[in-house]
Amino acid sequence: MSKLITSLLSIALVALVATSAASAQELPEYRPTKGVSGNIKSVGSDTMNNLMTLWAEGFQKFYPNVQVEIEGKGSSTAPPALIEGVSTFGPMSRMMKEKEIDAFEKKFGYKPTALSTSIDMLAVYVNKDNPIKGLTLAQVDAIFSKTRKLNHGEDVVSWGQLGLDGDWKSKPISLYGRNAASGTYGFFKDKALGKGDYKDSVKEQPGSSAVVQGVASERFGIGYSGIGYKTADVRAVPLAKKDGDDAVPAVAEHAYDGTYPLARPLLLYVNKQPNKDLDPLRREFLKYVFSRQGQEAVSKDGYFPINGAVAKKMLAACGLEN
Repeated sequence: MSKLITSLLSIALVALVATSAASAQELPEYRPTKGVSGNIKSVGSDTMNNLMTLWAEGFQKFYPNVQVEIEGKGSSTAPPALIEGVSTFGPMSRMMKEKEIDAFEKKFGYKPTALSTSIDMLAVYVNKDNPIKGLTLAQVDAIFSKTRKLNHGEDVVSWGQLGLDGDWKSKPISLYGRNAASGTYGFFKDKALGKGDYKDSVKEQPGSSAVVQGVASERFGIGYSGIGYKTADVRAVPLAKKDGDDAVPAVAEHAYDGTYPLARPLLLYVNKQPNKDLDPLRREFLKYVFSRQGQEAVSKDGYFPINGAVAKKMLAACGLEN
């Protein structure tokens, strides 16, 4: 991993090492200003579709003449849209890859700015009737991957191999996942599969909600998606980093203390030219995202807000103050 990627990653993961739960209440309230108009286009993460929509709706209450278009087909669509100048913001549920940053820098002569807007927990979902109590990452790898990079002893294809008995013991596991354009697909591949290859039997879905719907409708199904897409028809399985560790539930406390193994920042990329101020539209939208109202929208969408110190750091990266 290059120094550049490491540096950007450290910025994005600041929110994950907060010593106490972040609270939107400690953030300043957004106050509108004059001279803000124009069109915003967001291209990128499906995971952040609802979040971008909530931010846009909140922003438009202050600026009703601003038009917002949101296209969320996957994180891999964000870098080319920013490079081609057809998007205002690039939401991503993973860090940009080195080759994506290089392509951006080749075009503009400087690097894109990565802003950590909130915290997601990538959950492994099972049907609400499934009694499984927890999984290790090695077991998750053996369930979803044909390469088993995390060295589980056997390929896992039935629920009985995970300790379930009765009606569950002989039942095959039905796999749901995202497509390759998705940042969730890439993050899960890196962190849960040890960069291994997915099984051909994974039913790839075009969106995060479709994964959850698939698992909800199939009693013996399992899939992965952001915690913001959790419904009453599925359960998020507690996860352990390795054998012998306690399985950690996907709840806010463990997003902030860093013990949940699949916590991640949700990022907003922006084309910020060094030593040049952002235009009023992008400036005010970012100030809204990192305001009390913006972070309350994060909680409303089922994700976890960042705290005041992190918000201040993110705005400073764009030459702004809250």
